[in-house]
Amino acid sequence: MQPVTPRQNQRRMVTAVVIVATLLVASVVFSEVNSKTGPDELVLDVVVGALGCALLIGLFRWPIPIAITLAALAALSPTATPLSTAATLQTARGQRANVAGWVALAGVVGHAIYGLWRPMPGLSYAWWLVLDVVVHAGLFAWGALGRARRALIGSLQERARRAEAEQGRRVAEARAAERTALAREMHDVLAHRLSLVATYAGALEYRQDAEPARLAHAAGIVRDGVHQALDELRDVISVLRDDAESADPPQLDLADLTALVEENRAAGTPVHFENQPDELASLPASTGRTGYRIVQEGLTNARKHAARQPVSLIVSGGPGTGLRIEIRNPVPDTPATVPGSGTGLIGLTERVRLTGGRLDHELTGSGEFQLRASLPWPV
Repeated sequence: MQPVTPRQNQRRMVTAVVIVATLLVASVVFSEVNSKTGPDELVLDVVVGALGCALLIGLFRWPIPIAITLAALAALSPTATPLSTAATLQTARGQRANVAGWVALAGVVGHAIYGLWRPMPGLSYAWWLVLDVVVHAGLFAWGALGRARRALIGSLQERARRAEAEQGRRVAEARAAERTALAREMHDVLAHRLSLVATYAGALEYRQDAEPARLAHAAGIVRDGVHQALDELRDVISVLRDDAESADPPQLDLADLTALVEENRAAGTPVHFENQPDELASLPASTGRTGYRIVQEGLTNARKHAARQPVSLIVSGGPGTGLRIEIRNPVPDTPATVPGSGTGLIGLTERVRLTGGRLDHELTGSGEFQLRASLPWPV
């Protein structure tokens, strides 16, 4: 079943109004016949009633001129009274208050003129004027109430549409933020994994005279690293898909720092590691994950830009004083040129800032690159 269009709805309303008005006019004419009205007045009533019904067809398109015309016809014949009443009510419902007030006043004047030359038997002209004013005031108030109700419903519907659109926008933004955070998490893992693969691949390229067993061992590490990188890349793609609702990236924290340090040492980066394992055991999980990513990014950058240079890693702190991470490594005279986006530290700074911490990095006067981070650690 097809929905009713506004034009079809308006046609149905016009048809219904014209039918009802025709019946009312016919009843008025019938009462005029029974009251033995003169033939001239009866002809006038029939002509005015027919003309009013014809004008009523255009009421919804031209409400103001039609309503004023019907008010003028009401001054000539009682057959125009129901038509003028319907036009006054429709104008009050659809037009501004000042316009509807002038139309209602025209109706009052028209019926006041009719009461002068065709008075109602048994009713004084003063009471006729009182009824005339009261009826048109009621029509004006009824129409104004309907207009206010329609405006209120429209306002509530618009607010509901806006609230629904705002809710949809917030959900989309939350999903986008979640995907971005997960993608950043996976980026850190991929950068670390691929830098290890590049290190072992470089050893295979430049140490062709090494023993076959060591070459085979390095090739195996490259193969395993590539497989792990492919698995992690698959996770990244699933996270960034539009229909991905959730994903489970690796949840590593400072408890995994020892394995991370050993992995870098095996890749040829001497790492001097100092930490406080007893204190770090009570570290909040979210702070531990952020700290792990800081250390991972710092070691990855050291391996990429200062290959085989010694790295000093200090992790300390406690509840109330915060978690402190410091990474130092000397910078060679000719830093290695490696491909990369150059946004690792920028993203890391943003991550630390969102947790309420602070991250600084600088090249010291002694030729060392220093990365310092401070993260909140509630008591």
